[in-house]
Amino acid sequence: MGKLAASILAADLAHLADEVKAVEPYADIIHIDIMDGHFVPPIALGTVVVASLRPRTDRALHGHLMVDAPESFFEELADAGLDVVSFHHEAVGDPEPAIEKARATGMRTGVTLNLETPVEASFPYLEAIDDLMLMSIRPGWSGQPLNPEVYPRIEAARAEVDRRGLDVDIEIDGGVTVENARRAIDAGATVLVSASGIYRAPDKAAAARTLAEIAGADVRGEA
Repeated sequence: MGKLAASILAADLAHLADEVKAVEPYADIIHIDIMDGHFVPPIALGTVVVASLRPRTDRALHGHLMVDAPESFFEELADAGLDVVSFHHEAVGDPEPAIEKARATGMRTGVTLNLETPVEASFPYLEAIDDLMLMSIRPGWSGQPLNPEVYPRIEAARAEVDRRGLDVDIEIDGGVTVENARRAIDAGATVLVSASGIYRAPDKAAAARTLAEIAGADVRGEA
């Protein structure tokens, strides 16, 4: 079964708890983008958002770190209630020490790759991670269209994960909508991350439900 991750980057942050509740019946994961203004130009969200949401939802909170020196954030995010942390391969020289440090906090751990980074760069670390996130847009801005170059990357990652018999989620992040989600799942993705595809849809709950059904997620019914 696949999963839906609702990315709050496109949500109405003035009513964030309500925005999360609106999609809770359909989202297994609440995806929180954390940006430092260096690795990517925007500054967004952070530890205080994680801490604020933790008592308001029982869904897994997944922090997507688009930051330099991601290791410096792990402990505070774990203390705030984050369940899963992913950092960019491009932000570290060697992912292995960062993976070990993240795991030491008790969080599930993932590595994220930009489109220009060969997907094979993740292969040496697949046994050590829980999650491989493949960007399908330029990181940092919600609302960009999905780049179809991501599909063969998903297929390559899926083939390698299956060849080794690993239990690693393969996520697609960026531009995911009800129109293109099926192709991502067919390519081998197990987690659909959607921001504007949910929160800028005319009916956010209906969009989330459709995406969850495409992913094969367990739709829980109305909250």
